[in-house]
Amino acid sequence: MPDDQAQPKPGQLLARGVCRFLASLDFVTVVELVPSAGLRVDVMGLGPKGEIWIVECKSSREDFMSDQKWRGYLEWCDRYFWAVDENFPIDLLPDSSGLILADAYEAEIVRMGAEHKVAPARRTALIRKFARHAATRWHAAWDPGHYGGAKPTTAS
Repeated sequence: MPDDQAQPKPGQLLARGVCRFLASLDFVTVVELVPSAGLRVDVMGLGPKGEIWIVECKSSREDFMSDQKWRGYLEWCDRYFWAVDENFPIDLLPDSSGLILADAYEAEIVRMGAEHKVAPARRTALIRKFARHAATRWHAAWDPGHYGGAKPTTAS
């Protein structure tokens, strides 16, 4: 089966439900954005007032336990969330972060993430990176055989 026909992974399905939910809150989203070298967030949402949310999608206990980088994401967002399905053992998740229950089609906030405002200069850089990432992804989808720009996960 060609790569573009591959079945989505469980975390990707959670991300889709999260993106649909965030859109209902008037957020725009991108997936797999690299805010800094060595980090790649599952979903970054940009709200109508410039607020930045990061959502990490965890499909299993093993997926969560193997994630050692999540604390590095906290300085790159105003609010941080975990997105999990209804079968995930939520007692594993830190109480200080937000919690979203999701599936492939929808999601809901169970616990709001604590607010930690991103510094203004970092916010500006992140919004620029978000815009370039989104535009690169759109262009590659629109003209997949001819786009020669940077890969979305490395766009600056």
